[in-house]
Amino acid sequence: MPTSNLDPASLISMYRRMRLIRRFEERTAELIDAGDIRAHAHLYIGEEAVAVGVSAALETRDITTSTHRGHGHILAKGGDPMRMFAELMGREDGYNRGRGGSMHIADVGLGIFGANGIVGAGAPMACGAARMFKNRGEPHVAVPFFGDGAMNQGVLLESLNIAAIWDLPVVFVCENNQYAITSPISEMSRGSLADRAAAFGLEAETVDGMDVAAVHEAATRAVARARAGEGASFLECRTYRFEAHNTALRAMDLTYRSAEEIQSWRERDPLTLAAERLDAEDGWASGDRVAMDAEVDGEIEDAITQARDSAIPSADTALDHMYARTYPGFPAGVSE
Repeated sequence: MPTSNLDPASLISMYRRMRLIRRFEERTAELIDAGDIRAHAHLYIGEEAVAVGVSAALETRDITTSTHRGHGHILAKGGDPMRMFAELMGREDGYNRGRGGSMHIADVGLGIFGANGIVGAGAPMACGAARMFKNRGEPHVAVPFFGDGAMNQGVLLESLNIAAIWDLPVVFVCENNQYAITSPISEMSRGSLADRAAAFGLEAETVDGMDVAAVHEAATRAVARARAGEGASFLECRTYRFEAHNTALRAMDLTYRSAEEIQSWRERDPLTLAAERLDAEDGWASGDRVAMDAEVDGEIEDAITQARDSAIPSADTALDHMYARTYPGFPAGVSE
């Protein structure tokens, strides 16, 4: 097992957060199947170490942008499971009052600038936030999460370039989960994705995205560089999604990858790896993992119960909260 400088208390905290994400996603799938959530979702199961390892290196004022597979990013930075379940169920207590759904959850107060259904679209948003931080002389960092498929989107490549040119405090986090929907990375890109980023002039490295400690250590270095004014970095986190691209496509999951491949990655489950490290280093007492898992499971069930109790928006409010009624940039006297 690789060594780590991460102290046991920090690793336990990260394990708990990964467990929270895992159970949230498992219950989301069950609620979809039961008809409580009337939509599909892109589950983050298997990739938890990336969001948790990176977010543990951030402060509240740092901002993140997310993807269509965004539940894990939001929970990793402190998102409220109840408000997320309420959003997925279309309830008033949801982050977007039930109007945004899975791919549009945001919490600006926590520095979460939102999930995004457009591949790669969070990168220029993060660059804009980073430019704001730099202009104001604020020591904050912007972190766009995106997948390997986004590395072939023009807007992502433009973002890498401008972040390098302007020395922006951005840490680009590429979750290379080996597939862009059903297209394997071997058919989409040649060589290392980190090498492609380095060609733009960014500090870039490849990280074991199944090892939360390795992700955290790499993210800590990159964030420190950004805060010190040393420019942008790129982390290629090699990970794997255990589930189908989304819950609507589960039936075709084994048409483009094998059960053996999935199992080989499941043997490196990020939660199991973290637990084994804690066991090996006597980081927790016997029974701590079982107790923590039960505690997290209870927290998730409480969140579901509260979300179900939230009101369903009435039809006559369908267009409420959809558009800003005022904005500082409007000409004087114009309100909408």
